Amino acid sequence: MASTINQLTAIKVRKIKQPGYHADGGGLWLQVTQAGGKSWIFTYSLRGRSREMGLGSASRTTLAEARDERDKCNRLLRDHLDPIEERKRRRAEVALTDAKSITFAQAAAAYIATHRAGLKSAKHAKQWATTIATYAEPRLGKLNVADIDTGLIRQVLAPIWTTKTETAGRVRGRIESILDWARVSGYRTGENPARWRGNLDKLLPKQSKVRKVKHHAAMPYDALPAFMAELRQKNGSSARALEFCILCAARTGEVLMARPSEIVDGVWTVPGERMKGGQTHRVPLSKRAIAVAGGGSGSYLFPSHHPDKPLSHMTMLMLLKCMGYRDVTTHGMRATFKTWAMERTRFDNYVVEAALAHTSGDKVERAYARSDVLEKRRQLMDAWAKFCATPPAKGAGKVVPLRSPPCLVTPPRRACPALLTRAVQRCFSGKS
Repeated sequence: MASTINQLTAIKVRKIKQPGYHADGGGLWLQVTQAGGKSWIFTYSLRGRSREMGLGSASRTTLAEARDERDKCNRLLRDHLDPIEERKRRRAEVALTDAKSITFAQAAAAYIATHRAGLKSAKHAKQWATTIATYAEPRLGKLNVADIDTGLIRQVLAPIWTTKTETAGRVRGRIESILDWARVSGYRTGENPARWRGNLDKLLPKQSKVRKVKHHAAMPYDALPAFMAELRQKNGSSARALEFCILCAARTGEVLMARPSEIVDGVWTVPGERMKGGQTHRVPLSKRAIAVAGGGSGSYLFPSHHPDKPLSHMTMLMLLKCMGYRDVTTHGMRATFKTWAMERTRFDNYVVEAALAHTSGDKVERAYARSDVLEKRRQLMDAWAKFCATPPAKGAGKVVPLRSPPCLVTPPRRACPALLTRAVQRCFSGKS
């Protein structure tokens, strides 16, 4: 056997130049072409059929590697298996596995694309993509989605679990949704490693349910008439958009994307896809709100410098800051409206909540609340517009300093009570 197998050496392989087949033994041959190319060939016979199987170029496959492949082929032949057919089968399995593999980044993109219509808005879809790209993809993005385990999920969440609790909760939930999609789509099997109950709750501390709520800064309603008088003196789309937003007690995005075609017979109908609650909302407009909206025919009710583009979401906030109201937000004006309605009017709370497009009451109550109380809200919005247009009181918003009598600042050592009383009276009467 020693004389018929392993006849070649690495040096011989390099030096052989003669074209043809050069035996190493056991069915392994070094093939040299007329052009000088060298490759390994395994020859065998199975079921009366002779076959040749290429094992790779001699420049990339060493003699030892070729012999190892030869020995594998001979073991297959002992089991009456065709080495060529077995190689085809293995390659087909690898191709099938590759076809069923996908990275986490690809799975995330596919999930968002598939469920984009079910997300609240384009902004919500963007937030989905941003949180995944920021917190998950640096560690998981390039990994096969089938290889992601609980340890990797923990590595993603641990750095932000106690410092950014709300964000961390959202990231975990979104990763769980993506991995659920991957499992149903056939890209992974087994339990979801991002699941909380019975899984991550054993590895991560429980987040506190008490969260600090930061309310939007609001303006006291008694200061609003003076502010509105000042705002009406401003020109431009941003000023009119802010005034319209306040008069309608609406949200910023609802106003900025408003179109002239949405206003019919004094009612502004906001499509559900632009509403936070996803439901179409009708807003009865006061005379002033109708005048502010105007009768434009452009793409947007309050266009930017480009008539086919809306104003930026920061426009109204920047206007407030330019007017000196740095501690007030556009959304906070809704709180101003709510406080005014509860303290200065007798409208029922459900009417006020309907004007704010809030969902109130339990499921049974909402099931029977089929009306949006439009007429009652029309009266409410007319009263609100009238209040906003109330001439501000003289000196409203100004602080008038009071002078202290000289005798109170540096009183005489032995001042007479009667003289002290008369000095105070003269001071506050304007006499010196």
